[in-house]
Amino acid sequence: MFADIASFHAWYTEQRRSQKSRTERIALEALDGWTTEPSTGNLVHRTGRFFSIQGLDVVRSGRAIDAWQQPIIVQPEQGILGILVKEFDGVPHCLLQLKMEPGNVNGLQLSPTVQATRSNFTGVHGGRAVPYLDHFTTPRVGRILSDVLQSEQASWFLAKRNRNMIVQVDQDVPLLPNFCWLSFEQIAALLREPNLVNMDTRTVLAGAAALRTPRQPPAGNSFGAALARSWTAGYALHTTVELLSWFTEAKNRCVLTRRLVPLTGIHGWSHRRGSVVHDRGQHFAVVGVAVEAPDREVTHWHQPMFEPRSQGVIAFLVRRLRGVPHLLLHARTETGALDGVEMAPTVQCQPDNYSLLHPDHAPTFLHHVLAAAPDRIRHDSVQSEEGGRFYHAQNRYLLVEVEDDFPLDVPPDYAWVTPRQLTEFVRYGNHLNVEARSLLTFLGFYKEDNE
Repeated sequence: MFADIASFHAWYTEQRRSQKSRTERIALEALDGWTTEPSTGNLVHRTGRFFSIQGLDVVRSGRAIDAWQQPIIVQPEQGILGILVKEFDGVPHCLLQLKMEPGNVNGLQLSPTVQATRSNFTGVHGGRAVPYLDHFTTPRVGRILSDVLQSEQASWFLAKRNRNMIVQVDQDVPLLPNFCWLSFEQIAALLREPNLVNMDTRTVLAGAAALRTPRQPPAGNSFGAALARSWTAGYALHTTVELLSWFTEAKNRCVLTRRLVPLTGIHGWSHRRGSVVHDRGQHFAVVGVAVEAPDREVTHWHQPMFEPRSQGVIAFLVRRLRGVPHLLLHARTETGALDGVEMAPTVQCQPDNYSLLHPDHAPTFLHHVLAAAPDRIRHDSVQSEEGGRFYHAQNRYLLVEVEDDFPLDVPPDYAWVTPRQLTEFVRYGNHLNVEARSLLTFLGFYKEDNE
């Protein structure tokens, strides 16, 4: 445990200084352990496990671009993302690890107690056992606080889900190297920093947002005070039943059709200089990496990764109604989502991807986010996405509070919801997408600048 954030940063700096891991870009043809299938061009692992890179054909998307083809990550197995919670002197602490992922922009980031694919924890890689795994598999000791199958980035994964778990324990837990206990208040402070709390931790902590409800919500008119009061009571524009009906209607309207196709020859993509790239230099590329990681269960390996060509923007517009913050939620058609549609932030895109299109094709409400006055921005941080599959993928996460005259009448695939209602949806799989869950974590762990 750390007495203060400065003590954590001193430890973090020392851990980074002693880090010997290294990631090097290499050509896809040079990947050891991976094969390009002659008939399809798909990238597959020699064991037939882990994941593969295939082609995806999309039609009737309902977006500005109605049809396209792209590479997609196919990883049908479900992993475990789990956080242990234990009270010290009556204060809950989370057991997190500093973990190197090959795609992290800064090497080490705070990961869940357990972050492992099924291939990892069943030993397909032939490496060391996953620490603390027994706390998240049956029979287990401890009390389940949250346990749900949640989706991952559906723009790049096909129907990928992981088991998100929070388990509270009372017994002593040995503290291994690279692991640390952090209080919720300390995590709240670290969430404000760029590229420190990784995506897997953020998605699991979304299940803890309701656990941080203050016993005595503060008075005052600040955004933080209004948000704190909204967790327990207050006005909601729509009932939860009405929102679930709105979501069901959105899924019913979805006519998205997708099918796997050979990676070789997908329209708009080319294999050039050891990578698979978009012909206009947009979206992302499929690249190869060689990894050395002495502290991991497997100390060296090769793999393909997705490398985005630009930074994304992920944001909720927020408007107070009768003093209660409401978020503008989007029922978004997702390329690889299990049900085709998931609840998403107001804006979720890479703005550079629209630079060659007519302005009318820009995502709805993007201008309101990018043109927001600084005094209307309640949260603004650049955060990394999943470093195990994505290379240097970063998004700018924002909470933007709009004026009281911002229209309540919004397009049919948008709806106003309270943060408390979002915590209800996160208890179930295939409702909130991973980007919305990250923003829910920023809301649940929100701190005013003067706190």
